[in-house]
Parts: sequence; C-alpha cells; structure tokens
Amino acid sequence: MESDLDDWSIPAEFRPKPGEFPFEVAWAVSATVGLRATVPSDAFTAAALGSERIGHGVAIDGEGTVLTIGYLITEADKVWLTTGERDVIPAYVLGVDQETGFGLVRALQPLPVPSIDIGNSRRIEAGDPAIVAGGGRLDRSVSARLVGRQQFAGYWEYVLDEALFTAPAHPLWSGAALIAGDGKLAGITSLQLHQRSREGKVVPINMVVPIELLPPILEDLKVGRPSARPLPWLGVLADDSWDKVTLLGATPGGPAQRAELRKDDVILAVDGTKVSTLPEFYRALWSVGAPGEKTCLTVEREGDVFDVTVTTRDRRSYLKTPILH
Repeated sequence: MESDLDDWSIPAEFRPKPGEFPFEVAWAVSATVGLRATVPSDAFTAAALGSERIGHGVAIDGEGTVLTIGYLITEADKVWLTTGERDVIPAYVLGVDQETGFGLVRALQPLPVPSIDIGNSRRIEAGDPAIVAGGGRLDRSVSARLVGRQQFAGYWEYVLDEALFTAPAHPLWSGAALIAGDGKLAGITSLQLHQRSREGKVVPINMVVPIELLPPILEDLKVGRPSARPLPWLGVLADDSWDKVTLLGATPGGPAQRAELRKDDVILAVDGTKVSTLPEFYRALWSVGAPGEKTCLTVEREGDVFDVTVTTRDRRSYLKTPILH
C-alpha cells in the first residue's frame, strides 16, 4: 500500500526545517500518517468522490484514533494508514460529521506514532508561521503561514462560520494537519483554492477546518453517533457568483432532482426568505425544520419565476454506514 504515497515529495525549499519552530518539528510531523480508503462502487458518493481516496490523517490519542477530513472516508469499507516509517496499518471508520467535515478512523493494530495535542486556532493571527503536515515526514510537509480567516461556503451545502486559509498550498492537501507555532493541532486541511496576490498573480491556498469545532463532537464521533440533529438537505450543487444563487447541478436521486430542479436554475427565495449568497441559501434552508419537511423554493428559469415544493432529506440516509469492529 505504501506506493500510493511513496512517489512524491515536497521541494526542499518549502519543507519545515529543524530550528524554524520552538518545538521538535520532526516529532510533531511524525504524528501524521498517510491515509488510503476504498469505497464500494455502488456507494452514493463514489461517482463524485471516487472509489479510491488518498490523503492524510493525524493521531490525536494513544488509542490509535486518527483525525482526517471526512470526505476521504465517507462510505469507506477499507482504510489503511501509512506511517512515516512506511508501516502500513489497517484501520476502520469511526464516524464522519457532515456539518464540520471532520472524520475519525481507528487503527486495528498498535499505531507506532506519537499523538499530537489539540490546540486552539483562535490564537493564530494572519502571518503566523505553521506547518501543513502529512505522511509522517518532513518531505511530505509544507512550512506555511496563515493568510486569513473568514466564512466559507461550499457548493455542496456546507458552511463554516470561520475557516482558516494557509499558503503556500500543500499539493496533496486532503486531511493534512495544520500544526500551529506552539506545536499543537490547529486544524485539518480540506481544500485547495486560489486567491490573487498583491502582485496580481493567482496563487493556490489551502482551506482548513479549525480544530475548535472538534471537541464538542469528538465523543459522539468516536462511537459513530450523530452529534446534533441532521440538517435538511436538498442534494444541490450551487454557486453564488454575480450575487445570485445558481444551481450547478443536482445529486442523482436526491430531493432536488426528484423535484425536477435543473442546472442553471436561480434560487431567489426559500419559504419567502430572499437569498443571494450560498450562506443565506443554506441557512434559510436549515431553518425550515427537520429533514423530511417540505420547503418552498422560488426559482427563476429562463426568465420565468415560479415556486417549487421540495421535501428535504437527511443526507446521511443515502450513505453506507461504517462497518463496526
């Protein structure tokens, strides 16, 4: 299994270096692992996310519990962890939290890596140094800085009130650990995005889920129990460019497709509440009530404006559940 993550490395000039931080850099990075997951071909997320997913995770206790980004392990039936010493350890999924994006797995054998302490990303300020670490090795990790924090909305019905953004970007970012200047875990990397620099160049950055979202849900995640009531879900992909919410598509078999919503439909309102951004759209939807209730969307399509009634669902009801161990 190690070959999946064994044929690449970060250029030397971008790696964290001993003495650059006030803690033992190699030791902190060694708490991370490579992660490979396979998903059944008939899984709900297989078409969008693939049946084989590769990224990283980080050990957060001495019991083999590894924190990663949830989309890597959603519906996974097999998981392998690869340490910096190239030990390959089988693992299984504990749980995925759809609201934060965090996922947990547990090693099926003793995991020969240290665990990292959970920190507080609110103490990090723009410009502060950090490490985006993966694979348990310095040559799989990037010396980075926090470039900002702000609300983030994803096209897949996802909102973070305050996401973190780092640069330079890690090239294999999924599930990489953000290690703050105090040597503690500050977040888990989710995406690569782009922003325009002061010189006018478009440069890649990483979006990171802040670690303070983990403690309130950690014990529930460890036993695969939902940490809160599920949010109503439409199964849409959406964009809010040009100050309007436009559908990019609908998930096959999801509520929006069943209601015959289409690509390029513009959502003007949810139950009479006008929306023009993704956060407004999602929060209006989530305020409707529990999954299974009907909501009225005001839609503009090719110049016509009309209402569509959609029965929301619990996103988790479409997913294969983890295999218990």
